[in-house]
Amino acid sequence: MREIHRIPKKFLLTFRYLVLYMCCLSFSYGQSEKYFTKVEESIARIAIATANGNLSELDQQLNTALDNGMTINQIKEELVHLYAYCGFPRSLMAINALTEVLEQRKAEGIKDEEGLAGNDLKSGYKYEIGKKVLAELTGVDDRPRAGYAKTVPIIEVFLKEHLFADIFKRGILTFKEREIATVAALVTLGDLDPMALGHMNITVKQGVSINQLTELLDMVATMEGPAKAYKGHLLLASISNEDPPTPVEALSNAADLIFPRGEALESPVFTGKAYLFNLVTADAVNTNAAGVVTFEPGARTFWHQHPTGQIIIALSGTGFYQEKGGQKQVLKKGDTVKCPADTPHWHGASDRDEFVQIAITGRSEGPTEWLEPVADEIYFGD
Repeated sequence: MREIHRIPKKFLLTFRYLVLYMCCLSFSYGQSEKYFTKVEESIARIAIATANGNLSELDQQLNTALDNGMTINQIKEELVHLYAYCGFPRSLMAINALTEVLEQRKAEGIKDEEGLAGNDLKSGYKYEIGKKVLAELTGVDDRPRAGYAKTVPIIEVFLKEHLFADIFKRGILTFKEREIATVAALVTLGDLDPMALGHMNITVKQGVSINQLTELLDMVATMEGPAKAYKGHLLLASISNEDPPTPVEALSNAADLIFPRGEALESPVFTGKAYLFNLVTADAVNTNAAGVVTFEPGARTFWHQHPTGQIIIALSGTGFYQEKGGQKQVLKKGDTVKCPADTPHWHGASDRDEFVQIAITGRSEGPTEWLEPVADEIYFGD
């Protein structure tokens, strides 16, 4: 078993309270929320798939979005919004994909909520309306004219009157939701650093936290590859005062992503944030289920046991595994654990590193039995 060095528990508790206090004070960078809601995550994923023109991925994300509670009109509005950043061809193809998804779901008897319709501006001086919207987004009342506006003045008129008036004032989506979609699309398209950075700043002013922007870039890395996400991290570092990953770190982390990150687990039997990508679903013929679970630092399962046991294969990062009454084991890439049947145990990430594992679980004798949470003194203990 590998030896690890731990900071004294009293210091950890003191440090944790200090961090909590500082987080409560931090507002300017929107640190109040650590994770996206299901709807916000779907908005980001739809934007990534639309910007890249990945229609098979988009089909999956549209279905997930509807399952997550997005209304039909919210999705329609996002695809209208995205045409301003991805162009009409990408937007129209995405709308065609949505049409097919809705028809398929209707044929399967799924009733999705239509939701509120958008508002079209029928009167008013649109240039001034758009100017006010831009000021609300950026927090700057009198922005200096950009270089492109000096060269081609009409483009600024189109931006104010159409983008920030006609589109942003339609409602349905909040400014925050629109900016999540915008940043996801711009980072995915790539080589648009000034625009991507500008909208990252706007998302922060609209209440998106640095942690949430990092989560968005993780989605880009999983869905579109590490290169674009790495450029996004460099931009994010310039507004977050955090050190960006080096190219070597970015490529190394990407190399560990053998499987997609999957969907966020909204489960009451997990502590912290975890994601699941299903590999094999148990059925009458094959009674084993297999899935890739990604634990963020500090995330872990509750105590639980399986009627036929479980096999855990570590793919990347640093993880923990412990059986009731036994010593905690440290798991690294390539380590394998064979958990006996009906043996209470828990597993998850270390407090400093993400951990990715494959879990193979027999389902022939019934479901997993979930027990109590893993207490901090056990998680941080020897």
